[in-house]
Amino acid sequence: MTRYRRVLLKLGGESLAGPAGYGISPRRAEEVAAKVSTVRNHDVEVAIVLGAGNIWRGRDGLEHGMDQATADHMGMLATVLNALALADALNRMGVDTRVQTAIEMRTVAEPYIRLRTIRHLEKGRVVIIGGGTGNPYFTTDTAAALRAMEIDADLLVKATKVDGVYSEDPRQNPDAERFDRLSYIDALNMRVGVMDATAISLCMDNDLPIVVLDLWQPGSLEQAILGEPVGTIIAR
Repeated sequence: MTRYRRVLLKLGGESLAGPAGYGISPRRAEEVAAKVSTVRNHDVEVAIVLGAGNIWRGRDGLEHGMDQATADHMGMLATVLNALALADALNRMGVDTRVQTAIEMRTVAEPYIRLRTIRHLEKGRVVIIGGGTGNPYFTTDTAAALRAMEIDADLLVKATKVDGVYSEDPRQNPDAERFDRLSYIDALNMRVGVMDATAISLCMDNDLPIVVLDLWQPGSLEQAILGEPVGTIIAR
């Protein structure tokens, strides 16, 4: 029996990148879509928030003197490109999908409207929400946490390239300890690199559990939404 009824899936833009680590790979988009489709087979309502690191990183602009608001708006627009690519892959697999954006661009996507999003989810559609929060100075992690609260999700899944939260970067220290479970406070005190403090604090204030997992580990998404042990859970 499925433990979670409605899930917000946070994906990094890198999940859609090709071998070079940037751009959008249609093949990779299809691989991600297949994983989402498998989760939908369990009758779980799925909303998705994407990052844009495969297209644009705001800090690169800041290092050259760019205004942060401008850099952040560019990143928000880049998330819409990723959303459209993933939606296309899902639709071609027969998964009814809608793209919504915090920044209105009605010719390519619906505006993000909370109740409309919930209605789409209730009808079994996957909703991909682009444009971050619509405001600069907020990460897409924070956007994911915010949208999860707004749509009354039961779980926030942060899908990454690592299989959980470690005491140190496992790429630099092979002996780093992996945690099966962390409290919100412990995660904040550790300043875990997989999710920013604002997003974790928002989840803590609203008692929303977070699961950090490896997107590419076979069956990991299914395990998470079925309530099985996978990755690291951050909760009260």
